[in-house]
Amino acid sequence: MTIQTLNRLQELRLGGMATALELQLQQPGTYEELSFLERLSLLLEQEYLQRESRKQYRLVRQAGFRLQATLQEIDYQQHRNLKRAQIAQLGQGDWLFRGQNLLITGPCGTGKTYLACALGRQACSQGHSVRYYRVSRLLLTLTQAKADGSYQKLLGQLAKTRLLILDDWGLEVLKPAQRNDLMEIMDDRSGLMSTAIISQLPTTQWYAAIGDNTLADAILDRLMHNAHRLELKGESMRKREENNVEREQLGEKG
Repeated sequence: MTIQTLNRLQELRLGGMATALELQLQQPGTYEELSFLERLSLLLEQEYLQRESRKQYRLVRQAGFRLQATLQEIDYQQHRNLKRAQIAQLGQGDWLFRGQNLLITGPCGTGKTYLACALGRQACSQGHSVRYYRVSRLLLTLTQAKADGSYQKLLGQLAKTRLLILDDWGLEVLKPAQRNDLMEIMDDRSGLMSTAIISQLPTTQWYAAIGDNTLADAILDRLMHNAHRLELKGESMRKREENNVEREQLGEKG
């Protein structure tokens, strides 16, 4: 009967319950004083936790983050104009439910991508779908989708993604077809889903990077309306780490 029950649980894809039941059977003394409903509750809780863990793993894998980042590992010691209270508020995820956007700007190496990936991973832990793209690769993917007939399907997937992270925004002036593609994406997402933009350029230079005043107005109006802004400052953290390593090496030699 026990083996049959475990097999049924596996067939019904209730692996968490099966694992918890085996544990109860292996340690009868620990659970013998619990009522039937209490033991059943433990089985259901294990099933729920296992499913949530699998879901979060799947969401993180599908997001394609550039960096493995977490909010807990953000460095606040350096002077980067980064406020704990603001990051904590963003980490709660209310802005995602409201379809608000996030604009992260600052010099190269100040941790913009790390911060966006950390917030994206936090969104995954809250059950949200996330996608990370460098703008150049997203535009290439859209071009390829037009060629193989999957363009509308891809637009539909992007429209349903709760948080879309676009990195390296504004590095190159957009071509007409690329501007139209971005307009399609932003129009589908405006007020419904959240988009995070990462750029070395200040927002005042984004118009020139888009390259067309009319479409620039339309795209940026959808991005900047009710957007949260993080303007990072300071020297490159990568250079700082390299200098620290060099000093440590010189110290060892000395």
